[in-house]
Amino acid sequence: MARAARHAASTASPPSPGDIHEFSAGDSMAELRELTASAGAGIAGEFLQRRPRPDPATLIGSGKVEELRGAVASAVPDLVIFDHELTPSQQRNLERALDVRVIDRTQLILDIFARHARTREGQLQVELAQLQYLLPRLAGRGAEMSQLGGGIGTRGPGETQLETDRRKIFRRIRHVEQQLENVRRIRGQQRQRRESVPIATVALVGYTNAGKSTLFNALTRAGVLESPRMFATLDPTLRHIVLPSKREVLLSDTVGFIRNLPHTLVSAFRATLEEVQRASLLLHVADATSPTADEQQKQVEEVLRELESQDKPRLYVMNKVDLLAEKKRDSLRDSDDVVHVSAIREIGLDRLRQRIDEKIAQDPVQRARLRVPQAEGKALALLDAKAQVFARAYRDGYVDLDVQAAESVLRKLRNFVSEPSDDS
Repeated sequence: MARAARHAASTASPPSPGDIHEFSAGDSMAELRELTASAGAGIAGEFLQRRPRPDPATLIGSGKVEELRGAVASAVPDLVIFDHELTPSQQRNLERALDVRVIDRTQLILDIFARHARTREGQLQVELAQLQYLLPRLAGRGAEMSQLGGGIGTRGPGETQLETDRRKIFRRIRHVEQQLENVRRIRGQQRQRRESVPIATVALVGYTNAGKSTLFNALTRAGVLESPRMFATLDPTLRHIVLPSKREVLLSDTVGFIRNLPHTLVSAFRATLEEVQRASLLLHVADATSPTADEQQKQVEEVLRELESQDKPRLYVMNKVDLLAEKKRDSLRDSDDVVHVSAIREIGLDRLRQRIDEKIAQDPVQRARLRVPQAEGKALALLDAKAQVFARAYRDGYVDLDVQAAESVLRKLRNFVSEPSDDS
């Protein structure tokens, strides 16, 4: 078994205009620890610094660099991680001063994505984001950049050797983009076939590690990977679920969002996130136990705005209520737009299905009375499978039924409709 690398993790979070909903320094450090663990590393030490503005040369200033150099000499880590985006020159200056590899939060997230990508599409998307990140950082880099796959911050999906030549990088980017365009075209064809049938798509969105995959499995029995690690799910999964009205919808599990999600990742994963853009309803899953739940939800809203999906119909799903104190749990109240659940304990899932059913406008449910000949076994089987039957009576070789079903089902049975129900 390979030994997990030891890392000295340093976070420096000076305010910037883009940080509209900023987490506290402690929250930021806790998230960095989780990201580091998801990358398969241990932590040798931590540094926290507050500055009014970043140092243009090293981000953290010469005094803190000296202090960090002493800690690095003592702990001998493999790498130092900064919880702040570093410019190419800052990264080079820090590596020269500390005599150890230095990466920033973006590169760490890219590495986690590379670690967890399973499908060819996911690997291509991660590779494109890595190449776009690498391009401005080529100047002044030596032999240490000639290998992708040599540890955290260098892990590349499928690339064993990649020379850091701009022309080759550009060529590779064009090639990956072309392959992703083919994926997007095939996905579009599949979506067109799906959309020819009146079935709505419901997309799960939320902060990473909010429990989306656990909820997806609880609703669909799909058996996708559930993990407490961040970004365990990268590859989109679609499954059918049946709602209380017996309508079917497609449920889509998507990649988790995170504070300051690298723009290159949003761009690279746009093909995957098209499921969010096309969805009839978004289930915004949040961790009800998180002390930063409000800030996390705001960060999800930021990414949805970037995807131009901020106006989609929304249902907020507060997950993990089983971990709350009993008194707190008993005080929770659902509303039209908020449902409290525990995906792992399957608490509140029936209410959630009912709320989804109420919010899906596509292929609306209607009440009707039908008169079906008993010999029409296929029509009767369709009603048993796809409709709610409130009353059934057998008379003179016919079956009189009072049913509620989706418009598409009643359209197939229009020859048997005797009259709309008084309760419609």
